[in-house]
Amino acid sequence: MERAVGRIALFGLLLALVTTLPNKDDWDIYSFHINSTVTSRYATTVITSRVANRMDESKEIEFQVRIPKNAFISKFKMLIDGQEYDGVVKPKEQAQQQYTEAVSLGQSAGIVSSVGRTLEEFKTSVTVAAHKKVTFELTYEELLKRRHGKYELQIHARPMQPVKDFKVDVNINEEAGINFIEVKGGLSTKALANAITKTHADKQAWVYFYPTEDQQKTCDSCSDQGMNGDLVIVYDVNRDTSFGDIKKSAGYFVHHFAPSNLPRIPKNVVFVIDQSGSMSGRKIVQTRMALIHILSDLAEDDFFGLISFDSQLFHWKRELVQATGANLESARTFARNIRDRGATNINEAVLEGARMLNAHPREGSASILILLTDGDPTTGVTNLGQIQANVKGAIKGKFPLYCLGFGFDVNFEFLEKMSLQNDGVARRIYEDSDANLQLKGFYEEVATPLLTDVTMIYLGGTNLTQTNFSQYYNGSEIVVAGQITDNNIETFTPQVVAISNNKRLVFSDTNTTTVSTGTIADHHMPRVWAYLTVKQLLEKELLVSGPEKKSVTEEALRLSLKYNFVTPLTSMVVTKPLGETTDVLHKPKEGETPPDMSAYDLPTKHHSPPMHSGWGSSGRMFSTAYLRPDFGSVGVGAGVIAGAGAGAGAGARGGGGGVGQGTHHNRHRLSGRLRSSSRKVKVHSVQVDFLEEAADYDYTAFLLPVLPRILPTIVPAHSNQAHRFLIKPENQSLPLCFDVTGNTRLKLLHHPNRELSVNGRLDSTLRGGFKKIVIHSKTDQHIEIETTAITVREGQTETRHTGQDLITVGSVTVIKRDKEIDVAAGDTRLLILIHNRGQKEFLWPVLRQLPSDPSATGILALKPAVYEEVQQTPSTKLQINNQEIDVTRSTAVDYSIESTPTLDCWLMSAESALQGSLGDFTVTQL
Repeated sequence: MERAVGRIALFGLLLALVTTLPNKDDWDIYSFHINSTVTSRYATTVITSRVANRMDESKEIEFQVRIPKNAFISKFKMLIDGQEYDGVVKPKEQAQQQYTEAVSLGQSAGIVSSVGRTLEEFKTSVTVAAHKKVTFELTYEELLKRRHGKYELQIHARPMQPVKDFKVDVNINEEAGINFIEVKGGLSTKALANAITKTHADKQAWVYFYPTEDQQKTCDSCSDQGMNGDLVIVYDVNRDTSFGDIKKSAGYFVHHFAPSNLPRIPKNVVFVIDQSGSMSGRKIVQTRMALIHILSDLAEDDFFGLISFDSQLFHWKRELVQATGANLESARTFARNIRDRGATNINEAVLEGARMLNAHPREGSASILILLTDGDPTTGVTNLGQIQANVKGAIKGKFPLYCLGFGFDVNFEFLEKMSLQNDGVARRIYEDSDANLQLKGFYEEVATPLLTDVTMIYLGGTNLTQTNFSQYYNGSEIVVAGQITDNNIETFTPQVVAISNNKRLVFSDTNTTTVSTGTIADHHMPRVWAYLTVKQLLEKELLVSGPEKKSVTEEALRLSLKYNFVTPLTSMVVTKPLGETTDVLHKPKEGETPPDMSAYDLPTKHHSPPMHSGWGSSGRMFSTAYLRPDFGSVGVGAGVIAGAGAGAGAGARGGGGGVGQGTHHNRHRLSGRLRSSSRKVKVHSVQVDFLEEAADYDYTAFLLPVLPRILPTIVPAHSNQAHRFLIKPENQSLPLCFDVTGNTRLKLLHHPNRELSVNGRLDSTLRGGFKKIVIHSKTDQHIEIETTAITVREGQTETRHTGQDLITVGSVTVIKRDKEIDVAAGDTRLLILIHNRGQKEFLWPVLRQLPSDPSATGILALKPAVYEEVQQTPSTKLQINNQEIDVTRSTAVDYSIESTPTLDCWLMSAESALQGSLGDFTVTQL
């Protein structure tokens, strides 16, 4: 098959697919979803792209995404004409043979992409018949790493064009409780502020990003080709005890250890800086700048040394000195005068740094050696194995060595092996404008030692991941996983032993253990263990040889195949319809040389700025997205993923025809007996007494909109089939709730400037929300939404839709899938979910994006509640706008999320919660 697609690689920047875009009417990415579910720091992300060939002839449609290096792809499939085509993970040799056979037949089966800063690329393509559709779905997982006291989940979105049905859903579940959550990144701007919804409820948090088509073209990171930016979800968990939290399920355990209430340990640090000729220009300037900042951050009880080197060594001082003000100023002067020149004698420089640390033993302190270089050794000892042996013999396990490799020319595998041999890590520093910040950021990760000689002990545990750590730093986290012998929790005893300021500390607190049960936990725990095990086996493979290396490789391969991970030892063969070219999905190691792009046909014309999507001379279409927006060199290949690092995860299930949510519906049935109680709440300027009689409860509750903070729910059968609503507060307090009874017709949203109205009818016989929701876009245009169909009325014309498709009525776009209906109208985004209650279904509206027009009214447009508790005994009172109201404590199940969490709320009358009559929010007809 001919594959003539224009490509160009910009090393250090985004890859550019250089082509000419087609007429938009010829093709359409009509749906693009990114769904990420994080459970106990373990993220499963599903990317789903639906593309339609609008042309009168078959076309090749291409799917491209970027994923984090630390992730393993675990699933890929395509859906064409009702037929699924799944990727199959095989040992790399078998997959390579299939790839080689395809190449020998003249087919461009795939090449290995080069590696960006924290990204790698997946790409494949398939021919789609005229006026047909294809769905691509990619699943990958990663264990989020804690740095600087927080976890970051980065999602970079560029679907190549504005998409009517574009959404990013992130759901975070943390048993320890979520301490804070923030949304940052290039797409978290003022222009897109109302497209982002953030909700935080104790152990769970949700972030929704639903930009309209107009917003996808007009924001700071947008153009006519749509968005090109990132969302960064930043959070941390509660840490009530120094022992951390440990979860056990299905015979496995995972222990997260990150004590913070410890005194810092004074450190001894030596910086060894390459100043050879290859460091000329921006590299040396940025290194000097970073060193000056780092020196300013040293504490007065720290001791430090500074060596620069080329073919010779240049000492600032020959011994470590204290970080006094005078010494720091002198060291900064030395740093400013570092100049590039000469060859590269890495062996002598690192050995001298080790000598300085060994000559300065200090009780109760932690020593660190940091090497920064951009190349291979060119003078002195140049044999890499000999250098590694010399360094290991000099350090003798006394302190870690961290190697920072500057740029792509550096021999990264050499630095990585040398670091791993000495309890450290290697990190690539990218030669970009922020290189000095990269250097400073790395130093801050190791700037504050809290523990040394950390040993994790698990009596009754087996098949453990790494349990010994030379140092633990503030803001980081140690994660250990393993299996519980004979699944006997009673005999399983965890303990941590470490040194702090020359004192031996023992951490042991089984009371903090969380025992997880259920299908999600059973699926989750083994995969976290497999992720860590494979990652560490791949690191160990660098350090061993002979029979031990073979054994390590075989075990890593076995686990990769068992858990369907695409690792440097495996590849995924992308299955396609008969006659299509086979693609092979690779994952190379960090530091592999980028492919020679001269072997491929590159056109001479390209767009500026370069794009990562487009239309090639063969007429193929592209559907693209990026995750983790970091710069780097990315080569291109037909249907191949490449990158480095290790990751893992569990495949998430897709909900209906949409992106997989990674969760499942939980139907919570609450039953029991509510005792008579009375509380007062101060709301607005009216005091209301609310007395609820004792009653038998049997009900299901659900929450309505997340952004509008209104959440309907069915409440006790004795109260005339009332529906309960909640108004979410601005802070993390409990929401307010009130009841609406009977078959009430509610004004959900009225947007006068857009001539848009949304009304819904509650139905007590359904015991679960709305029976029908009607959207009025103009006086003669109506969209009636029911669980079984969508009816469009335009004047005297009526059209009934029962399938899953795109419906456009004036300025309103409706997309129906299996269990959700997405409605977009200008700057308003409404999601209507379909839920089951027994044998019946009901509708549940969620306003994902509130109109920017302040004149919008309705239940969904209510502002968030602002209140404070003014009295807790003998009854609770809340104060809102200088008014007090008595409240009773109640609960509701949130159906805005598939995991349906149960939330507490303060119950009051509808009039008190709405600051007026309920009649202001009802209509006489839909």
